[in-house]
Amino acid sequence: MNKHLDISESVSPGLYPIRTVSQLTGINAITLRAWESRHGLIEPARKDSGHRLYTQENIDLIIRVAGLIDRGMRIGQIKTFLETEREEKLALKSDQDQEKEDTWRRYIEGMTAAIVNFSENGLEQIYNEALSHYPIETVTTRLLMPLLVELGKRWEMGIGTIAEEHFFGFYLRNKLGARFHHRSRNTSGPRLLMACLPGERHEVGLLLFALAANEAGYRTIILGSDMPLQEIYSAVVKTGCDGIVLSGYLVPSPEIMKKQLPSLANSTTVPIFIGGHISAQTFDELKNIGIEPLGADIAMGLKRILPLIPVG
Repeated sequence: MNKHLDISESVSPGLYPIRTVSQLTGINAITLRAWESRHGLIEPARKDSGHRLYTQENIDLIIRVAGLIDRGMRIGQIKTFLETEREEKLALKSDQDQEKEDTWRRYIEGMTAAIVNFSENGLEQIYNEALSHYPIETVTTRLLMPLLVELGKRWEMGIGTIAEEHFFGFYLRNKLGARFHHRSRNTSGPRLLMACLPGERHEVGLLLFALAANEAGYRTIILGSDMPLQEIYSAVVKTGCDGIVLSGYLVPSPEIMKKQLPSLANSTTVPIFIGGHISAQTFDELKNIGIEPLGADIAMGLKRILPLIPVG
């Protein structure tokens, strides 16, 4: 096993402590340490203090390992199985497979260039080309989600501009709005009231989560971006919703974290969830308030809602 990566006490928002990973994956910390030290399955980074920090790739691998165990594989067999699987995939990887990977990368780079140049025609051409070859679910998973990650990195590094963000946000909201208009109308599933946190204008992730929730059997009531928390309670009463899903990328102000969110949690009996990057960055604070963090992964977030608000 490779040596652990040593990093300073100031860590990237993309690295998560073991307690957060344990809550997000359902695997306790003792087991995670054993998977690392005894079985060589996970290689987290390390702070100077020695504390483990996990990437999203680590979390994805943990979920994969848990799935193999659930299907009856012994823990001692998993490392060999994963290594063999990786080697077989590399050996069997055809030129056609590589061509598909290159195509998705070309789409992502092309749409990024179109955003930088404020070219709606460029966005439309690439998006429509992708949809002509692949189902909408595949385009969302292989193009839109990676593109949002790519743009997020640009904005974090100070390369992207607010104008670019608004331009692409408007374009994608129109596209997702059309999908909402044509979605199946579920009339019996649990209701989720969904909104972005105050000051949060990145609503694309919320819309993608809402579409996935619809497909999973939930009914969604979407209030959009920059939603005052004081108005959530009355909306809950009027809609009779079964849960609240809030979304955020940037950590809210102390006023919101220390006063408004606790007040909302105390005023309603329905479960409250928060997704997006903020949910990992403020994991402990949210749990202490009584709010369930969902993480930034859509499928994982829905999996965490299901036990508290079952469908059917």
